[in-house]
Formats: sequence, structure tokens, C-alpha cells
Amino acid sequence: MTTENFGFKRFASNPFYSEQNARLVDMVGVGPGQRIVDLACGTGAVTRLIAERLRNARDTAVIGIDHSASALKQAMDDLKDVRDSAIQFVQSQMEQFSEAVKESVDTVIFCNAIHYVPDKDALLTDISKALKPGGKLAFNTTFFEGAHPLETLIFYRKWMLKASRYLRREYGLSPSRSDKVEARKQLTPDEYRALLEEHGFQITEQKIDTVEFTLQGFMDISTFEDFIEGTMPGVPFDKASASLKAGAKEAFEEMKVDHIPRNWLDIVAVRV
Repeated sequence: MTTENFGFKRFASNPFYSEQNARLVDMVGVGPGQRIVDLACGTGAVTRLIAERLRNARDTAVIGIDHSASALKQAMDDLKDVRDSAIQFVQSQMEQFSEAVKESVDTVIFCNAIHYVPDKDALLTDISKALKPGGKLAFNTTFFEGAHPLETLIFYRKWMLKASRYLRREYGLSPSRSDKVEARKQLTPDEYRALLEEHGFQITEQKIDTVEFTLQGFMDISTFEDFIEGTMPGVPFDKASASLKAGAKEAFEEMKVDHIPRNWLDIVAVRV
């Protein structure tokens, strides 16, 4: 199996995921006459959310930026039906997208991906360069220090323990604990605030929302390449994915629950 089988689209199709991203789009308040960047747009789910709020809006441009050519191709195919807004897709690294968009923009929306960026200083420098004075940056993440309510920690311990046991039993493998991806190095809300202020941003709105993650959500996140690398580094994707799915199912059954609460951080900041 190739890494194309381990994309984000399956998890992104969960209703709670699209609801959280719609909430962020509404928080930032996109409107007519703006140039709006959907950073790390992937296959265009958030791009569609933005376009839906701009129907019949003139002189508006939505620019989807992603490093993956295959994801952008899928986004272009999926959004062929959207005709009311000017949408373009551009391939670029997140930390250098200002060169790709050329003209300054009014809003940058960055959904559930900032935790993957190793050099957040370079990212925020580039976002600041792309934004007009007074322009807005909105981002969210469910991978931050504080995402797990204390009462849920027992679930995560059970899940990882059961998944690791399944991996050893079925495949004779163990994760390489010396490796760690950026998604596992998490900042607190206060650290995000300090980072933004260092780069000339002022937070205008910050919220933490609690979302009910279903078993299906955990099964779907277990098929995502970056999550697999973070939880089971060094293990082939197919075997790690199967083990994570088995562990999640066993943990849900043992705890007799139908969802696990998880916190989602939303931040809107203005370039001052």
C-alpha cells in the first residue's frame, strides 16, 4: 500500500471535524471583496466552507495553498461545482506561500495543521508578510498541550497499550521511540499567544471547544499518515494503522463508552 492510502480525507469527512472548521471560518468573518488564503487546504474541504459563505460575493478571491500536488488535483475536481467565487489552487510550502500569492491578502485561515510546522517562527513571518496591515489570521488545532481533558487520559493509555500489544502479537514489531514528529511536540495556548505577539499579531478571540470524538473518528485518524508516524514511528503504515484501529476498538469496548471528549483550540489574531 502507498502513502496515498493514508491521507487526511477520511478523517476530515467526520461531521465533528467539518463543524469545528466551519466554526473557525465563522469566527474570522470572511466577507465580500477580500482575498482569502486557505493554508494547507488539502483536498479543499475548508475551501468549500469559505466559498459557501461567499456566494454571490463579487471581487472576492479564495486561494487554496498546499504542498501536495495530488491533494490539490483532488480539490480542483471536488470544487468544480462552486461557481460563485473565484477559487484558485497553488502548490507551495506553508512557510513560503507569500511568494506564491504575490499580492497581499486580507485573511489567512489555517485549519488543524499548525502543529505540524517545525519552524513556526518562519511560518508566522511569512503569514505576516502576506497579510495586509489589520489582516486576520485564524487557526485551530486539536494537537496542543491541554487537548486531552484529564478524565480521558485513561482512554489514551489503554488505546496505546492495546495497540502496541496488537502490533507485537500480530506482527512482531514495536515503535521506534527515538523518533518524534512535530505533531507530538505540542504548545500550550499561552505559548501560542506569546509566539503570535512576538510576530506582531494581537489575539482578538481565543476559544477552547470540547468535541465528542466517536470511535469512527479514532478509526479514521488511525489511517492518517502523520498521525501514524507520531504514535508509531518507524512502523509500516498498514501494520501501524491496523494496530491503532484494533486498540481503539478494544479500549472503547472495555470502557463501555460511545465517545471521548477532546478539546479544540481556536485563535483569531490581527496583524498590528
